Amino acid sequence: MRAGELERAVAVLRRGGVVAYPTDTLYGLAVDPRRDDAVARLFAVKDRPAAMAVPLIAADLGQAQAAGQFGGLELRLAHAFWPGPLSIVVPAAPVLATAVLGAGGTVAIRVPAHAVGRTLAAGLEFCVTATSANLSGQPATASPVDVAAALGSRIDLLLDDGPAPGGPPSTIVACGPEGPMLVREGPIAWERVLKSLQ
Repeated sequence: MRAGELERAVAVLRRGGVVAYPTDTLYGLAVDPRRDDAVARLFAVKDRPAAMAVPLIAADLGQAQAAGQFGGLELRLAHAFWPGPLSIVVPAAPVLATAVLGAGGTVAIRVPAHAVGRTLAAGLEFCVTATSANLSGQPATASPVDVAAALGSRIDLLLDDGPAPGGPPSTIVACGPEGPMLVREGPIAWERVLKSLQ
C-alpha cells in the first residue's frame, strides 16, 4: 500500500471520519476512539446497538498501554501473542470515549500482525477502533469488494490492500481476580493462552 493512501487515511481519522482497512483476520472500521462524534458516526455506519463495546488495535504495546491499564498477566499475554489475533480486555484509560467501553469501563486491545492496521494507528499516534467492516448482524468479511458493496458511501475511505487473511475474528481474553477467562474463541486456541501463562 502506498504511503500517500495511509497519510490520507490518517487525515480522515483526525477529522472524525471512518476508514475501512484490512487486519490480520478481517476488514475493520477505524475511527479515533477518543472522539465522541467519531464513535457515534461509527455506530451509525454499522447500524450497531449502542450498548456493544468496540475493540481497538494499537501500533505497539506502548500505544496499547496509553489506552488501557495492563497488569502482569496482560503483559505476559501481550509479549507472547502480539503482534497477532489476541485481544486483551483491560481497564480503559479515561481518554477513551465512553461509547467504546465494555462492562466495568473496560476495553479490548490488540496489536495486529498486519502492517496496514499498525501503520494507521502509528499515524494517528493512538489506537484506532477495529470493529468489523459490515452492517451489524451481517457476516464480517475479508474482502474489500464486500466492504465496498455493504458500506459504500457510509464510510469516508476504504484502504483496499486486497483480501485480508480471513478466518474467525480475534480471540478475546480477560484476566480477572480468578485468573484468565476466555471471552470469545478465535484463531488462538485457549489451550495456547493458558500454556503461555504457566
